[in-house]
Amino acid sequence: MARFGQAALDRALRDRTLIRVGPRRYALPASDPSVPLAIAWGGIVSMRSAAAHHGWELRLFPDRPDVTFPRDRNLPRSARRMLVPHWSHLTSDDVVDGVTNKRRTLIDCMRMLPLEESVPIADSALRTGDVTPEELRQIAASMRGRGRARAMGVAAMATKLAKNAFESTLRALASTVPGLHCVPQMPIKVGPGRDNHPDLADVDLRLIIEAEGFEWHGKPEQLTNDCARYNRFVLLGWTVIRFSWSQVIFKPAYVLRVLQEAVAYARQHANVADGADVRAA
Repeated sequence: MARFGQAALDRALRDRTLIRVGPRRYALPASDPSVPLAIAWGGIVSMRSAAAHHGWELRLFPDRPDVTFPRDRNLPRSARRMLVPHWSHLTSDDVVDGVTNKRRTLIDCMRMLPLEESVPIADSALRTGDVTPEELRQIAASMRGRGRARAMGVAAMATKLAKNAFESTLRALASTVPGLHCVPQMPIKVGPGRDNHPDLADVDLRLIIEAEGFEWHGKPEQLTNDCARYNRFVLLGWTVIRFSWSQVIFKPAYVLRVLQEAVAYARQHANVADGADVRAA
């Protein structure tokens, strides 16, 4: 304000070139409303909100923005009702325009979030080309302290092959089931020169797991094609398990129970049909 003068400041506020976010605190208008909110309380947009800001897909968008504060910052109750606070030491190198940069966002998400939330973010970062698999593993390996092992696990299983956050969330849940080892989008030969790519497949158990989105299957033609696809898998000796988006997102206990039962079933029926040409991706 000292540099441009009160008149210029008032003009900028009137035409929304600047917005007021607190006493003597101003910010540029942002498409992401979490940025001015974070600035108003003296914090930095981080975690899931930062991931969304960078254009990465989430399991679910948070109802309140994730905001990180210095460790010695005390927040009033009113602020806690508006945001999800986190406390950490951030340097100027970690932040760009009030948001944690891509590297720091990946560090925080892989270190702090549960698997079903961190894996979709890591997968999406790979799909967008914002990070390579090797860079992601290096980021995790460079960490120190709490959450490093979790981050390295996320980096190891992250893949750009998952089509969306829905599939990534299902794969994250499946990875916690003992005896289940799923590969995403693995090609399975279903006819001369024809491969199908199920969402997840366990070759040893001959088990296929599909994430069924209504947007895709709501059309009669797609439903018919998928029925034929699943029939081919079954006739080749595969067991096919299907989950809806609402089951994966809101009923993970159900998903885990079904997958555990599917593993037990597959082990009991080890004499499934042979002959399908299965090729690792």
